[in-house]
Amino acid sequence: MSTATLDRTAQTAFPVLDVLASRWSPRAFDAETPVDEGKLSSALEAARWSPSANNSQPWRFIVARRGSALHRGIHSALAGLNQAWAGNAAVLIVAIAETTREDGTPMTYATYDLGQSIAHLSVQAHHDGLIVHQMAGFAPEQIRELTGLDDRFVPITVIAVGELGDVDALPEPLAQRETAPRVRRPIDESVLLSA
Repeated sequence: MSTATLDRTAQTAFPVLDVLASRWSPRAFDAETPVDEGKLSSALEAARWSPSANNSQPWRFIVARRGSALHRGIHSALAGLNQAWAGNAAVLIVAIAETTREDGTPMTYATYDLGQSIAHLSVQAHHDGLIVHQMAGFAPEQIRELTGLDDRFVPITVIAVGELGDVDALPEPLAQRETAPRVRRPIDESVLLSA
């Protein structure tokens, strides 16, 4: 079954923007098509304009295109099943939080603000027809060694970006996840108090 024929739109309890309901995190990436540089730039621009505490903008990105040594190095830092599919992505992006200023002052909200920037990036990319899958399973120290990151910059996630591929190209356990129903817990289980 081609992933492109799947309807993955969330069945929301309340109306949300179409781009939010239809956004999901595929693992089936087209292994041949290069990234559309304009769409990638728009996604990074959306991340750039996300909100941050005191406009500190504590996000940094390492952008590696498929075929480059950097892409291969980032791919090799991925853990477990992520290596089985993420190498097909046209781009691997390492999302980095600047957790300390140059003068040593801690940036308390850096990871929160980085998360907002990635949310903006993923929604813009999805709107433009790219797919995005974020991964926590990777070796941060391997990324640090590969890229020479200063200690005040912390790799938080690796993001695969590209065009949608065919689910049948995935190993069976991943193909099952790709087609499984999308679920979220009810809102009342997430809202702890409301007055």
